[in-house]
Amino acid sequence: MEIEDIRKIQSEIKGKIFFDYSVKNLNWFNIGGLTKVFFKPESLNELIKFLRIYNRRGKIFILGAGSNILFSDDTFNGVIIKLGKRFNNISLLDEVKVIAGGNVLDRNLSEFCMENEISGMEFLSCIPGSIGGGIRMNSGCYRREFKDILLSIQAIDFDGNIINISSNEIDFKYRDTNIPNDLIFLSATFIGTKKNKKLINEKIIKLKNEKEQTQPSRVKTGGSTFKNPTNKTKRKVWELIKETVPENIKFGDAEISKHHSNFFVNTKNAKSKDMIKLINFTKKEVRKKFNIQLDLEVVLVD
Repeated sequence: MEIEDIRKIQSEIKGKIFFDYSVKNLNWFNIGGLTKVFFKPESLNELIKFLRIYNRRGKIFILGAGSNILFSDDTFNGVIIKLGKRFNNISLLDEVKVIAGGNVLDRNLSEFCMENEISGMEFLSCIPGSIGGGIRMNSGCYRREFKDILLSIQAIDFDGNIINISSNEIDFKYRDTNIPNDLIFLSATFIGTKKNKKLINEKIIKLKNEKEQTQPSRVKTGGSTFKNPTNKTKRKVWELIKETVPENIKFGDAEISKHHSNFFVNTKNAKSKDMIKLINFTKKEVRKKFNIQLDLEVVLVD
């Protein structure tokens, strides 16, 4: 990767470009080393210009809200791109359709739809992520997923080409899709159903209360660590972990939440290596007792 080429265009781009930038404050775990380049474009033209100059000469990682991400302690030898404020817009298309920028937070889309009496997005109020990340991994909770509300996506590939994708073209799986990794989601169109605002709000409150009772809050966690092994057992992954891993297990400052066994927590100054040790230990213990191989929901970035 030629850093000097990026430095040359820095003055031409209003979006922020940083070099040797700490990723700690970019993720919910509050863990990680540096990235060679951190770019926050404030317009589509800036993003296109940057991608075409960069020309795939190194790694690119697209960052959303920073949940479900575990960065390495080492330097990320590439570019991390996080869409800026210009990608935070939400607009009505008709009575039941909305279009949202790729950097819009899930909970903000849920609130917008409530204000406009569009139901179906209530579950988004409980997902700590952005629209782009939610589409990528088909995020969901309380028996609803992104596949249930998504109509289409406008994206840009790493060469700077704009692409439109219908939801019918996407193979949605449990916490996964077949969407190529070299796409940045610029915006997405969603559909719901018409419902009274008061009823929507009541459902959101109910879901949030349920979440608060079962999941940790105000701690440094990436959310669900492992996917539920739905094709191997009807039991939830937190149950498997609770039965196999000692409650007081700890590697450095990385430990398992006492509130929910599938939430791993940075209690103070955990390193990525500490969290990975905890992850590997948990996988080993569950495999030993249940003969089930756990798959990560958290994305490892190195």
